[in-house]
Amino acid sequence: MTNHRLLIIDDEPLARRVIRTFLQADPAISVMDEAGNGTEAVIKILQHRPDLIFLDIQMPELDGFEVLKEIWPHHQPFVVFTTAYDQYALRAFEVNAIDYLLKPFNELRFHQALGRVQERLTQQTQPRIEALVNQLMAEQASQPRGNYLRRILVKETGRMYLVKTEDIIYLDADGNYITLHTLSRSGIPERHTIYESLTSLETKLDPADFVRINRSYIVNLNYIGTVETYFNGEYIVHMKTGQQLKWTRNYRENLKAFFAKAG
Repeated sequence: MTNHRLLIIDDEPLARRVIRTFLQADPAISVMDEAGNGTEAVIKILQHRPDLIFLDIQMPELDGFEVLKEIWPHHQPFVVFTTAYDQYALRAFEVNAIDYLLKPFNELRFHQALGRVQERLTQQTQPRIEALVNQLMAEQASQPRGNYLRRILVKETGRMYLVKTEDIIYLDADGNYITLHTLSRSGIPERHTIYESLTSLETKLDPADFVRINRSYIVNLNYIGTVETYFNGEYIVHMKTGQQLKWTRNYRENLKAFFAKAG
């Protein structure tokens, strides 16, 4: 018998516990883990790469549809939506998103949904989830500034997590490694390293907020305190967080973005 790996995603502990209880009698399903919010869901899906997810739609940080948009380029599990809000369930149902469970659901309704998705898992037929994700991505792209990164996935030894781009003070590059400089909630400077070229990442960041100031640095305009003239057409950038960075003359055209931001 094929064993399918499952991830339960719901911000309500009771709802996660109910799903676990209903699954106890099914030897074909192995529960890999649980997630209690959208950000945690993205990380755990990419870590565990489950065959199937039970996905709550209304969650903190990222909703269920946003979770799908984040993971779909990297991993495409089968999905059963769970929700207490009928309008969301109907949206998922209308695009034929495998199945949905409207809370509160009983054990009979749960196993009906599980039976349908297990059949699809066996046949490897997932005809409409990708259409839903593509639709969501198109909707996002049609909105102003919708194409740019809002979060960056950081992979470190033994763990993965997301960094919000709005929390990045500046980025500095060393070859194909980039260090993201952020502040923790307590105001302590933090560093996160990713493997990507600065030129490639630059195209994914919103130019209204992020500009390149030299070969190795991109800064978040929202964290710039002042820009001081230096010499040879160069400038010293004083960040609100205390760092001083050089804005070289090869990138002085980008000063227009700073002046536009400063008003």
